Amino acid sequence: MSKAEFTNHLIHETSPYLLQHAHNPVDWYPWGEAAFAKARAENKPVLLSIGYSACHWCHVMAHESFEDEEIARLMNDNFVNIKVDREERPDLDQIYMSAVQMMTHHGGWPMTVFLTPEGVPFYGGTYYPPQDRYNIPGFPRVLISIAEAYKERPQDIAETGTSLVNELRRLSQSGGSDHPIEKELLDAAYAGIVRSYDSTNGGFGGAPKFPPAMTLEFLLRTYARNGNRDALEIISHTCRKMADGGIYDQLGGGFHRYSTDARWLVPHFEKMLYDNALLSRLYLHHFQVTQSASSRATAAGVLDYVLREMTDAGGGFYSTQDADSEGHEGKFFVWDISEIRTTLGETAAAPFCDYYNVTEQGNFEGKNILNVTRTIEDVAVAHKISVDELAESLANSRRILFELREQRVKPDRDEKIITAWNGLMLASFAEAGVILNRADYTAAARGNAEFVLKSLSRDGLLLRTYKDGVAKFNAYLEDYAFFIEGLVTLYETTGEFRWFTEALRLTDRMIEEFWDEENGGFYFTGKSHENLIVRSKDYFDNATPSGNSVAANVLLRLAVLTGKDNYRNLAIAVFREAADAARRYPSGFGYLLSAIDFLLSTAKEVAIVGRDAADIQALLSEVWRRYLPNTVVAPALISESEAQQFPLLQDRPMLNDRATAYVCEHYTCKQPVTDRDALAAQL
Repeated sequence: MSKAEFTNHLIHETSPYLLQHAHNPVDWYPWGEAAFAKARAENKPVLLSIGYSACHWCHVMAHESFEDEEIARLMNDNFVNIKVDREERPDLDQIYMSAVQMMTHHGGWPMTVFLTPEGVPFYGGTYYPPQDRYNIPGFPRVLISIAEAYKERPQDIAETGTSLVNELRRLSQSGGSDHPIEKELLDAAYAGIVRSYDSTNGGFGGAPKFPPAMTLEFLLRTYARNGNRDALEIISHTCRKMADGGIYDQLGGGFHRYSTDARWLVPHFEKMLYDNALLSRLYLHHFQVTQSASSRATAAGVLDYVLREMTDAGGGFYSTQDADSEGHEGKFFVWDISEIRTTLGETAAAPFCDYYNVTEQGNFEGKNILNVTRTIEDVAVAHKISVDELAESLANSRRILFELREQRVKPDRDEKIITAWNGLMLASFAEAGVILNRADYTAAARGNAEFVLKSLSRDGLLLRTYKDGVAKFNAYLEDYAFFIEGLVTLYETTGEFRWFTEALRLTDRMIEEFWDEENGGFYFTGKSHENLIVRSKDYFDNATPSGNSVAANVLLRLAVLTGKDNYRNLAIAVFREAADAARRYPSGFGYLLSAIDFLLSTAKEVAIVGRDAADIQALLSEVWRRYLPNTVVAPALISESEAQQFPLLQDRPMLNDRATAYVCEHYTCKQPVTDRDALAAQL
């Protein structure tokens, strides 16, 4: 079958995932009124298929079923077929995934859901094979059964749909908590989380194992709050094990999505922007606490990878890199021992293979995933060389093998630019610029903020996604919350006041668009969004933090920076909605618990004023040298008149005409200081 034989309604889309299906024999439509009008006119059910471009099983089902002309005929004759990229439309993904989980007690992608012409779900699942297999019915059998049921049992279909919609509506009403928000909640959450700690391999639970960035951030705050050494040991051990594992790309930097085993050895090889944003920030914070050279190198490795592979010329960050290349999962990343020996020569290859656990038999389908199982000291002793000599040899070998790997066929890259994920990455680059003294990281953060404000905004509102010069879809709560937090962080690390001004403007739009006046909490979709079967709320910190968690956190920070109590009150209302669930399932609320930790702390306020940006930056770098999670930083040039509107910056003169820092609590300040040592003593 040549591609040109078939073209469907996806041909005008910009999403790489949708375009992958534009030449299927299936008559796919994008989500929209045209598809539902056709379903109503022809009284056909809708087959909704949701996936994303880096999803391995999405590619499998596409190849087995959607490229098969016989299966496509069954789909076209009996259904109106809609394809959705879950990264573009997380609102649809969230609603219909909840429905599938109710029906089947599990979820995943590709997701296959059958809807009435009104968009109401009545049957669903995930991957279906082309024939009966693994105790899963074959896709053709499912299609025929659903089509018959829709024609012959309309009453049953209507009843199933009604009960599902009622349950979905109930899900988005949490009811709130009667318990006061107190430190006892944080202590109980810590105790609940550490029960599933894997003391051998780091992380929590068994296989498959996902990098628990947000949970570890909460544990880091626990250590900062009460000096709990066990919490720090859990973080340090897990960070080390992940950085040494195959889940981390030892040559190119960056983390893969998750580990298929408990040891972090064999990853699912796709790389997601949001994982790398959350993990680089975790490693930065761990470096601040411990000065660990390994954590510093890992954070820089991730950020250098994002700059090299995932940054658009305009300043946006791309979404994902695929797991597959040349039709095989992980092919780009794995090594044969003979290839390493030939490339490096025996003298360099022997210690490299010992250090990176490369063997004749391999550890993945006869090939080797590079991972570290021995200390550099052990390997140096075994090869009778010094640690410094070995470190230099390994660095040289990594560079040579990386350059060789660059000549391979690379995995596909999804070059969609998503506002929410860019916000996460923006915050990490902003912090890394000042923590690691890397001007290129600060420049990347600045360029990204400019890009989103210019290319992903319309009429004062944010948009969700950008590709090939086209920005579309109303932004969701997470887009606003994550990007606002990125802007606030960029302001706190550079002292450039315009980012703060934009953050405040967008915060007020976010409240106006998403806040639930009746029950509290933020809706996932804004007032100006299309009507869907439910308007849901999400509090769960899943692969990314929930929009509510990040919104609450940034509102608390802004309340301190601006003195606006309303911001703080909205954050507390979010916590009341989610607190009971966080108490029951703390590992699903890592980001929210960190925000509650901020609420219950006495926040430090650091105001820095000066005439010269470089002088302000010198004091800022002293503040950011240490881990101070419950501190807000308010730097400003003395000439900025708008800064004087905020209590933290009012009446803060310079001393002796030099940049001056004020360390305060509740706007009551210690003696102002102008040199780094004096500031360090106060912090």
